[in-house]
Amino acid sequence: MYEKNGEKYFIVDAHVALWDAREENQRNIHGKQFIDCFYDYHRNLSPESEVWDYDDYLYQGGERLMKDLFADGYVDHAIFQPAHLGEFYYKGFGQTDEASELAAEHPDKLTYNHHFDPRNGEQGLDQLRLDAEKYHLKGVKLYTAEWHGDSRGYKLDDPWAYRYFQACRELGIRNIHVHKGPTIRPLDRDAFDVADVDHVASDFTDLNFVVEHCGLPRLEDFCWIATQEPNVHAGLAVAMPFIHSRPKYFAQILGELLYWIGEDRIQFSSDYAIWTPRWLIESFVDFQIPDELGEYPQLTTDQKKKILGLNAAAMYDIPVPAELQVAAADETSVGPRGADEMVGA
Repeated sequence: MYEKNGEKYFIVDAHVALWDAREENQRNIHGKQFIDCFYDYHRNLSPESEVWDYDDYLYQGGERLMKDLFADGYVDHAIFQPAHLGEFYYKGFGQTDEASELAAEHPDKLTYNHHFDPRNGEQGLDQLRLDAEKYHLKGVKLYTAEWHGDSRGYKLDDPWAYRYFQACRELGIRNIHVHKGPTIRPLDRDAFDVADVDHVASDFTDLNFVVEHCGLPRLEDFCWIATQEPNVHAGLAVAMPFIHSRPKYFAQILGELLYWIGEDRIQFSSDYAIWTPRWLIESFVDFQIPDELGEYPQLTTDQKKKILGLNAAAMYDIPVPAELQVAAADETSVGPRGADEMVGA
């Protein structure tokens, strides 16, 4: 929990990972390219005091994660969102065993989401069913630009992807987190395009689609989709550190999201271990839309509380003490205005 000026904030970090990008786990040059790109994001968008040494960045381990998130970082609960990347790393990038075991040891603090790839066909469906039972899955993380043999990506509306979403329905996996944001070397930019979210969200209205990185750099496309699809949510991973390096740009991102979809469908994420949550939380609580961006209203404390944790807590049934709650929003609302009113219908 974070407290400042008499206000208490329940914090859910909705996008964290444990990874192993050490040289012995790199399958090829692409494994190094990928982690080097991560490190460039980390180094260039972080305050100087928060920059890690490169060698420490390759693998952090569970003990450091617990310290960075819970001892030092104000986080009450965090959600693992792993990326497999088996074409780049021998044991995978996200460390399934270590992360899931850590979540099993600390169920009050950690939720483990897993991953699937619809290009694995029937065998992958069988594995998804086993994984759902083993990890008690409430959510999955998808990487549509991940390489798979000769394939360099897939679409959420591919026929095989639909079979996996139908299985998610049957298995009680309601939260589909999808990386739809900046490209990461050597992955392809177009494979992260947000357009396929529109189709699948319309066809699976009983599933939540959390678009991680809120579609950046395609924020406008994301907003026009999300305003008409009330089961589409915005994850702020990667957007958050711009609060330091480009605060006006961050204000524009947040202002657009609040205008189009409202504060009830935005989730805070540090994207640990690209960044650590402490400085992001402190900066966000202090943040205000600058006066020069007068088209956007000023942020309220309740809006910050929802974004920092209450929205993700509601999605994942994470208990929140009554004194840390805020007044419930109108559940029928899809944002500050409905889609019909947005387009003047």
